[in-house]
Amino acid sequence: MSSRPSRLLCWLTGLLATTIIGIMPGTAAAATLPAAIDGQSMPSLAPMLEHVTPAVVNISTKTRVAVNNPYFNDPVFRQFFGLPDTPQERTEQSLGSGVIVDAAKGYVLTNNHVVGGADDITVTLQDGRTFKAKLIGTDPDTDVAVVQIPAQNLQALPLADSSKLRVGDYVVAVGNPFGLGQTVTAGIVSALGRSGLGGSSSGGTGYQNFIQTDASINPGNSGGALVNLRGELVGINTMIFSPSGGNVGIGFAIPSELTSEVMGQLLAHGKVQRGSLGVQTQVITPRIAQLLKLKDSNGVVVTGVSAGSAAEDAGLQPGDVLTTLNGKPLHNEQELRNAEGLLPLGSTVQLGVLRDGQTRLVSANLRQIKLDSIEGSQLDARLSGVRFSDLSDEQRAQGLFGVMIGTVQPGSRAARAGLSAGDLLIGIGNQRLTGLRMLRGLANVHLRQLVLVVADDDGSHYVVID
Repeated sequence: MSSRPSRLLCWLTGLLATTIIGIMPGTAAAATLPAAIDGQSMPSLAPMLEHVTPAVVNISTKTRVAVNNPYFNDPVFRQFFGLPDTPQERTEQSLGSGVIVDAAKGYVLTNNHVVGGADDITVTLQDGRTFKAKLIGTDPDTDVAVVQIPAQNLQALPLADSSKLRVGDYVVAVGNPFGLGQTVTAGIVSALGRSGLGGSSSGGTGYQNFIQTDASINPGNSGGALVNLRGELVGINTMIFSPSGGNVGIGFAIPSELTSEVMGQLLAHGKVQRGSLGVQTQVITPRIAQLLKLKDSNGVVVTGVSAGSAAEDAGLQPGDVLTTLNGKPLHNEQELRNAEGLLPLGSTVQLGVLRDGQTRLVSANLRQIKLDSIEGSQLDARLSGVRFSDLSDEQRAQGLFGVMIGTVQPGSRAARAGLSAGDLLIGIGNQRLTGLRMLRGLANVHLRQLVLVVADDDGSHYVVID
């Protein structure tokens, strides 16, 4: 039997005695850890962190936001008080962290919610150097962003294969919590593959596949590094779960495997190009299970297949039940949507399909869906200068309906009536609009007055075009 446990017990006993002696009144002894035990150095994270911390940066941003003040917007009020006829604005500041991942090119990984929409981005290195950063690209749906700094003599972190992480592995978080400066905390991987945590902190729809850790993560840690004990980047710290706003031991990081894929697309295209199966699905309720004569409610049922999509090529049909995804049980629509959003464009997925009581495997390649669109002039002369397009599967999954108003030519009748690019056309008169196919029916109907129901950030309203 090894004598290591007994030596450790002796050391702990000695340490306890030293501590007790050190706190007794009238003693001058201090409780200190020994530098070595039986000639062996005490374990420490310091040597690893000497290589990690220079690659973790502080990020500060400034965003100018227009102030909507009814008094300042009133021209009579401005004239009476001699106020300048210029828009009022305020500057919002925020702090976060980032990780240098390419020393030669100065690329820094961080969160979209740290730098997205910012007018000025400043990066401060551990050695005190400060640089204005250039925003390369952001992806709100994964909350990943890449910025670039014009700096020399940088130190970057190597990326680990986050798919090899296990629950219980030790990890270290490095960032800038509460603006205090660079701070290091340690813990373990508490869980893997976390999703369904609500809207992302970036405000996007959120493709979620988080690493959960109990290493302390607090406001300001966002965009910082989560590393393994070899000093390799396993994740980008992004959010916490907390009823108080502070750390309670539940923090989340985006896996390095995902950030690497997103970064590659941002560098190549400036945005993320996502693939889709082109299938609409629904969770299996007890009622649906009864109608389809299913033994249980596992999987999702196919409710629609887009023409020319990967799902159609794979032979999927409405009524099919998708039971597995790449060999793993498929529990809900979020898991299927995550696969579409997190896997690279062109990836092949294996789907277990239950049809008429028989299960089979089918393969499908994720591809970009070209959304059907139409020029307004093909529908009605009064809609000339407007382009409409179908909603994506992702938008429909969010509960949206209607058609997207893609472009509106300035000065056109539609623009003067109040149509704006990015709004949704959700109805015509008192009839709800389901999609572009229904909108095409306008081409055969000559309406004396076009009464369109439009939805925007402020709600829904009527737009009348004579």
